[in-house]
Amino acid sequence: MRKVLYVLGQLTDADADWLAGAGRRIRSPKGSRLIEYGVPLNQLFIVLDGEISIQTPKGFELALIGAGEILGEMSLVDARPPSASAVVSADSWLLVIDKAVLRTKLESDTGFASRFYRAIAIFLSERMRSTVGRMGYGAGDDAQDDADELDPNVLDTVHWPGRALNGCCTS
Repeated sequence: MRKVLYVLGQLTDADADWLAGAGRRIRSPKGSRLIEYGVPLNQLFIVLDGEISIQTPKGFELALIGAGEILGEMSLVDARPPSASAVVSADSWLLVIDKAVLRTKLESDTGFASRFYRAIAIFLSERMRSTVGRMGYGAGDDAQDDADELDPNVLDTVHWPGRALNGCCTS
């Protein structure tokens, strides 16, 4: 769940409460297709529990993601269709936020928008660093980033709003 700290650590408690209230928690069974390559997406997903396979159009697995990951953020930022598919590989709990609702909030609350977009930028930066590391670039004895360590700037702002997502994974 560490990666969700990149997002929630940039938001206020009120922001996190809004996200939790604006979204709906759903249980998605193994085999469900959350995102289809090239098909416009109307939701943003936060994985609360479980495992999602990110796949190419031909079904090659690019990554296996879990709790704390966000899906659909790229299509929110640039409005292009998804560049990969997302298939549930283990029963999962997700927080699903309709993009129209999120966009309305982003347009009407500049403080929230600033914090949210900063959080997405930090999240995407971390995802890119992880991807580059998996490809073998930049890895070596002098590697500065420990995969299990939060950026100190993010760590300073982390204030886990557990009540907002509390009880997410119960039937």
